Amino acid sequence: MSFTYEDVGATRKPGHCPEGFRPLHVRTRIGEGHEVFHRAAEALLTWEMHRALGVGVTATEDRAATGVDVTITLAGVIKAPCRVVWTVEEHRRVGWAYGTLPGHPECGEESFVVDRTGDGTVWLTITAFSRPAKWYTRAGGPAARGLQHAYARRCGAALRKLCEEESP
Repeated sequence: MSFTYEDVGATRKPGHCPEGFRPLHVRTRIGEGHEVFHRAAEALLTWEMHRALGVGVTATEDRAATGVDVTITLAGVIKAPCRVVWTVEEHRRVGWAYGTLPGHPECGEESFVVDRTGDGTVWLTITAFSRPAKWYTRAGGPAARGLQHAYARRCGAALRKLCEEESP
């Protein structure tokens, strides 16, 4: 299956949004310290953050890696097939992005990156660009866009909770 958009990997470029797409950028403070960073990174790479949201996750591998196919199922009915287009695993930065495949209600790309700043603060940053691909996402208009923002904020809240549960 081919991607449903041309600018594959564009979420790697800060501030870049291809023409005709809507940008999304949500940053959430997760906590502080080395342990929180490693816990957040692991939860992100193993789909645990997504599962903690209560969405279905079916992936061809247990960890995010370039080329892995993943389908997110929302409300038990809406299937969103994607493929991981890039990953990063650095000392203070871990994450990945997936792009939409045919059948996804949107067309575009979304990245999830956990980073630890110089003062030790751990952040989740979700960056995306998208446009409707199905009749119901087009019909949803601004409400569909609001749901995307809410989903990104819920990702941050779920990751923060997972990291708090692991703290002593």
